Amino acid sequence: MSNEPMFDENELVQSVLEGNEYAYKRFVKQYERLVFHVIVKLIDREEDVEDLAQEVFMKVFKNLSGFKFQSKLSTWIVQIAYRDAINYLKKTKRYSDNKVDIDQVYSLADSAPNPEQINVSKDLSTLVNEAIKKLPEHYREVLVLYHLKEFSYPEIGEITGMPEGTVKNYIFRARKLLKEYLEPYVKREQL
Repeated sequence: MSNEPMFDENELVQSVLEGNEYAYKRFVKQYERLVFHVIVKLIDREEDVEDLAQEVFMKVFKNLSGFKFQSKLSTWIVQIAYRDAINYLKKTKRYSDNKVDIDQVYSLADSAPNPEQINVSKDLSTLVNEAIKKLPEHYREVLVLYHLKEFSYPEIGEITGMPEGTVKNYIFRARKLLKEYLEPYVKREQL
């Protein structure tokens, strides 16, 4: 958690809209980690992450006067970051809206390296991050928003545009795939 004191989102937004430079800096400081985290989890090209984050903040500030506080400000900002990241992936042809072949999804578990091939110094966190990166995009997206950013099912639905039932289903399937992938490593550690 941030060491920033609690603040009133309404007051902060109003101050930014009035042109208060301190409020603008505080706003960016408050939400930049969130924006970067969402983008980094979806885009693997480091050189594009910062440019995209800047574009997200430009879009946030351009549309801030239209924000009506019908959802949390963080949810709205993540929604913009998420959509911009997905649009970037689509532009660079690295995103597929098509359903992933079920054999491809379950091959994730089969592609786990032999425990003898694993560098002994790798910790569980590294393994989990590697496993998350191997998930199909749509599973990875909802899993990151739910577990790492702690958004609720309805908030994730709002961010991604997916129905709540789909969000729950994707999280369930993503967890199952992660469990299957990590099972050989966990068993090895228990020996």
